[in-house]
Amino acid sequence: MNNWHQWRFNVHQKLMEPGTLAFLAFIRKILMPLPGVTEKPCYSTPAFYVNKKIFCRLKEDCETLVVQTDEREKWTDADPLTFFVTDHYLNTDYMLVALQTVSPDNLKSLLLTAWRNRAPKKLLEEYEGLTK
Repeated sequence: MNNWHQWRFNVHQKLMEPGTLAFLAFIRKILMPLPGVTEKPCYSTPAFYVNKKIFCRLKEDCETLVVQTDEREKWTDADPLTFFVTDHYLNTDYMLVALQTVSPDNLKSLLLTAWRNRAPKKLLEEYEGLTK
């Protein structure tokens, strides 16, 4: 097995772990009812899109979520062990979220905000109609 196949195999194994499955179930429960959300693989892990724009994905370690945010400093200042950025994400509007330490309420807030940031006006209006 070459390195690429070994890497994909390792990611697949991590995706099948009970903790990872629980986090994905929680994330899907929040995101999939939102208008226009689709899920498809990105770097062999689940990623979530709206209007063909990615707004979050599970990193290959299956312990970290990559989330779009316009408030990165707010989150990283509040809890740098849970919310952080690596050099790869410095010049982007994404941050990393440690799934083991993030609270369910904070994760839900981040996911909904990331969706709102990427969703077109029509889908935002549809969502507002659903929540009234």
